[in-house]
Amino acid sequence: MAAGFLQSSLGEVWMSRIMHGGGEGSLDRLLPSVSTGLSPRKRTTSQCKSEPPLLRTSKRTIYTAGRPPWYNEHGTQSKEAFVIGLCGGSASGKTTVARKIIEALDVPWVVLLSMDSFYKVLSPEQQAMAASNDYNFDHPDAFDFDLLTHTLRKLKQGKSVKIPVYDFTTHGRQKDWKTVYGASVIIFEGIMAFADKELLQLLDMKIFVDTDSDIRLVRRLRRDITERGRDIEGVIKQYNKFVKPAFEQYIEPTMRLADIVVPRGGGNMVAIDLIVQHVHSQLEERELSVRAALASAHQAQPFPQTLSVLESTPQVRGMHTIIRNKETSRDEFIFYSKRLMRLLIERALSFLPSQVHIVQTPQGEDYEGKTFHGKRITGVSILRAGETMEPALRAVCKDVRIGKILIQTNQDTGEPELHYLRLPKDISEDHVILMDCTVSTGAAAMMAVRVLLDHDVQEDKILLVSLLMAEMGVHSVAYAFPQVKIITTAVDKKVNDLFHIIPGIGNFGDRYFGTDAPPDWSDEDMDEPSY
Repeated sequence: MAAGFLQSSLGEVWMSRIMHGGGEGSLDRLLPSVSTGLSPRKRTTSQCKSEPPLLRTSKRTIYTAGRPPWYNEHGTQSKEAFVIGLCGGSASGKTTVARKIIEALDVPWVVLLSMDSFYKVLSPEQQAMAASNDYNFDHPDAFDFDLLTHTLRKLKQGKSVKIPVYDFTTHGRQKDWKTVYGASVIIFEGIMAFADKELLQLLDMKIFVDTDSDIRLVRRLRRDITERGRDIEGVIKQYNKFVKPAFEQYIEPTMRLADIVVPRGGGNMVAIDLIVQHVHSQLEERELSVRAALASAHQAQPFPQTLSVLESTPQVRGMHTIIRNKETSRDEFIFYSKRLMRLLIERALSFLPSQVHIVQTPQGEDYEGKTFHGKRITGVSILRAGETMEPALRAVCKDVRIGKILIQTNQDTGEPELHYLRLPKDISEDHVILMDCTVSTGAAAMMAVRVLLDHDVQEDKILLVSLLMAEMGVHSVAYAFPQVKIITTAVDKKVNDLFHIIPGIGNFGDRYFGTDAPPDWSDEDMDEPSY
């Protein structure tokens, strides 16, 4: 191993934490005292073992290795994200180390959170001081620790968060904040990453990047001049007046809190490999098996009151007869599916809150009617089959906003995995119509509901609509989320060992889009969308 790097045994590396008591004066919040201790098309996939699990397009990046469940069969959060704290002096190579760890981990859903985003908003006087390089950005008081702690805690809990975007040329926050969601691993880096008691409690691993002061000065000169529009005199003045003293007073002492000290930053692959091994072991310990639990739970129960099944009129039953028939042509399958979808969406809308609204007719008479009593209606489709229901929703809801969630079954584990989502802004106050064409075990539907809840959508404002459900799926969703309204056109009794609905409808997406299903298809297998 590199000289001066870690103790000799791996156990000591991870368990030994050299701590010391709290400081004084402005160090009150620093260094907390811690005790020791139409013609058929073939399916395609972007999954490739020799390539990174990413599908890049001109506008977005889609993970092809999805995020496994982060909740149990009860729908509640059962594991938190693993948080790595990276501390070190300015320009010590923290971001480089973070990116090397991300590359070596080779797992999706890793979030890099920089402390630089959480500088406080400066007053006009402080703005003037910053312009003349007389404001101390390397002091703990320069950071908004309250917002930072709140954000990191929510992100660790699996919630959606908004991150401020700090502009170093204007010394202020930009108007638009960045939305971040869905982390299995969070890498949090900053010069004061270990400087707050509450922050330290959120860190599962603490790493200090130790780099020679001369190297840090050269890097800071290069960065601030080329990226932040500073002049060389101002950078050196700021370094001597604030950066160097702050490192000695606030940052260097926190090295004692680190589980690992990494000399030479991103070039130290021995340290990075060791870190990656530990993170992988932690992720393996946190793996969950949701679908298996659903198969054995909540069955033989009466249907929940939140379930609404479309009345089985001769018309509805006739349409089911056509779309369930394996001999039905694709054109007829699409036509009668669309008819059912329209009826289903209209039924779902009847469960939205309404209020009395009086209007005057052309005859001059009052008419007591109803209007929607809510902020907005948003549709969210579970790709790909759920996307076929969007036209029916748009036909009856003018200007409805649409979001998309891509969930696929991992063929090795049998678990649903979240690959991609795009939700409208400020969805938290909306009534959401969640659309999927078939629900067998309910695993994919549960994941989609959990995503909405993580974005602060209220549970009683979610309506799950599906053309066909199995009893298992109904019970699973209702048990985990008892306030979610479930609307469907029919409920079938069984799910076989391959999670196919029996008697079922076949693979809806393949029959609708004209693709060929693989031999081991599942009703809840979702393909990538066509963009």
